[in-house]
Amino acid sequence: MDHIDQKILAELTRNARVSHAELAARVLLSRNAVRQRVDRLERQGYIQGYTIVAGSVGQSMVSAFLMIYRKDRMRGADVLAALRTIPEVVLCDVLSGDFDLLVRLEARSLDRVQEIWEQIAALPGVADTVTALTLSNVIRRRGAEPDRADNDGAAGHTAATDGAAGL
Repeated sequence: MDHIDQKILAELTRNARVSHAELAARVLLSRNAVRQRVDRLERQGYIQGYTIVAGSVGQSMVSAFLMIYRKDRMRGADVLAALRTIPEVVLCDVLSGDFDLLVRLEARSLDRVQEIWEQIAALPGVADTVTALTLSNVIRRRGAEPDRADNDGAAGHTAATDGAAGL
């Protein structure tokens, strides 16, 4: 991935609906060259999808963190598979320490957070959960991903070559 690819990812992170023509003007390439680069970034896994955040204008999403302890850390793939099917799960990290997973939910209502929590807590592979609701956001960087170049570049955005944070 070169600096132009990083610019394309930054622009798409700001607005995933930007047209190829407008994106081309912003990164100083032809529309066709941008389309080819976006296609390649999708194939290589740097772009893994486009997200719609549903809700009324001005309605804020309810955000919650669930710390999940699985019954069997080594054979808990069923829990991960179930989490992948819940669209409100926007982050899932495997942890060291007491809890196995850190899951971030972004839902349209507190009732929906509770529905999701009940669904997760009822999974056969889940032993326990702890839930924390987000009261306010102090820092929110969209599209910030860890450098995954050491993971064969299969997923995520990579950090800029000048040492700046990822896109």
